[in-house]
Amino acid sequence: MPATALNRTLVSDLVSDLSFSGTTTTPVVAPFTGDVSHEVPVSTAHDVEAAAAAGRVAQHAWYAAGPAHRRAVLLRAHDLLLRNSEELMNILQSETGKTRGQAFEEIFSGASVTRYYAVSAHSVLASRRRRSGIPFVVSTSVSYRPKGIVGVITPWNYPLSLSLMDVIPALAAGNGVVQKADNQGALTILASRRAFIEAGVPAALWSVLAGDGAEIGNAVVDNADYVCFTGSTPTGTGVGVRAAGRLIGASLELGGKNPLIVLDDVDPAKAAADAVYACYSSMGQLCVSIERIYVLRHVADSFTRLFVERVAQLKQGADLDFSTDVGSLTSAAQLERVQAHVDDAVAKGAMLLTGGRARPDLGPFFFEPTVLADVTDDMLCAAGETFGPVVAIHVVQSEDEAVAAANASDFGLNASVFSGSRARARRVAERLDAGSVNINEGYRATFSSIDAPMGGMKQSGIGRRNGPEGLLRFVEARTVAASTGLFTLPRTGREFAASAGLMMGVLVLLKALRRR
Repeated sequence: MPATALNRTLVSDLVSDLSFSGTTTTPVVAPFTGDVSHEVPVSTAHDVEAAAAAGRVAQHAWYAAGPAHRRAVLLRAHDLLLRNSEELMNILQSETGKTRGQAFEEIFSGASVTRYYAVSAHSVLASRRRRSGIPFVVSTSVSYRPKGIVGVITPWNYPLSLSLMDVIPALAAGNGVVQKADNQGALTILASRRAFIEAGVPAALWSVLAGDGAEIGNAVVDNADYVCFTGSTPTGTGVGVRAAGRLIGASLELGGKNPLIVLDDVDPAKAAADAVYACYSSMGQLCVSIERIYVLRHVADSFTRLFVERVAQLKQGADLDFSTDVGSLTSAAQLERVQAHVDDAVAKGAMLLTGGRARPDLGPFFFEPTVLADVTDDMLCAAGETFGPVVAIHVVQSEDEAVAAANASDFGLNASVFSGSRARARRVAERLDAGSVNINEGYRATFSSIDAPMGGMKQSGIGRRNGPEGLLRFVEARTVAASTGLFTLPRTGREFAASAGLMMGVLVLLKALRRR
């Protein structure tokens, strides 16, 4: 089904949901056509302040309503996301240019994370007894309370899933949210937010604003008690510095130059098929997609031939159904960056194995999935993140060489190992400098494991989303310890002299019992 313009009434209704929007607007271009799809009202720093103030009022009531209420609301929202999935996928494709399959992955991810935190939040955040420093003399417990207002700054490439991975655990923990949406993904976020408002989330509890990235993003940091940012490393570094200046926490998921190691015991045909999806999902506009492949010499010729053949056979188009394999880049800036990386590599001696051309016959921002060989360190695509459908294949002589090459990067977000032996692949995985490592998969194994933390090392960020770790970042831990009255702790020099020997004996006994 060919792409068509979004219903104007729907767009108008969604745009009206933006919180505290100004009177000026900015155009948003549809990737499939290059036409202006709609106008997004521009918010100001003052609007962010107002949203945060309203959110604080709503947050007190939301937290007071208790975990059972929050669980019920989020589970209702889960069902509404599934019920509205067709409309959400239409909006997702229209804003990002991705295929129906990759839009479906976002719906699946968003619903999964909603269900997970609805069900798990109460148990993760329940008050628990902890071992005290002096057994039988002191009792200790730890409880949690929400930070207050969580600032969420989300990118355009995965507007639904990357939004809900931060917003939902924040809400489940009892916080309010002020979110800065990228203009290009605002409709998707607003459409998904509607499911939560209909389910019972107060509108003021989760505000969404759009506008200038620096002005609105800085205002979000300045008015939040914790900040989540997903985007480029330079911008994320600025967010982290600004948050540190206010002594608030931040989780930052930043750039990646993700490697895939193909060991010499693989089935080359299967490895090639799986690697193609790992590289070109959402046209490579995914922080965890593969941009570097290191294949061992023994299987290099067969793997490369089969990989290139499958890439050349990918069906590219702008259809709002499951008939295409790859879609469009999202913007003119993305097309310019991808073309520059390819042109630079070819000019400096890289071999173009397939692709390498824009496809204006399909749409203004289409670019062929591209495979390069003989990429050297002086090329733009060697170390810098392309964030597009460009992959470089490198032939290596040994497992050790592959690991060293994979780790020779400033980034450490995601990595993959393909092998006929999972035990061997796990040994290699343990040696890789990446926050997530997939075995015989590109990124979906870890991306879908919502009970496990996800985040980067080195210049790929700090903090973790998903799992209990993704929830605990949004709360303050509070320790409460009480004297049991069974023994009075020493207060004077004479009392210390009388009890020090006994207390030293307690330490020796605890060690003998192997107690912490």
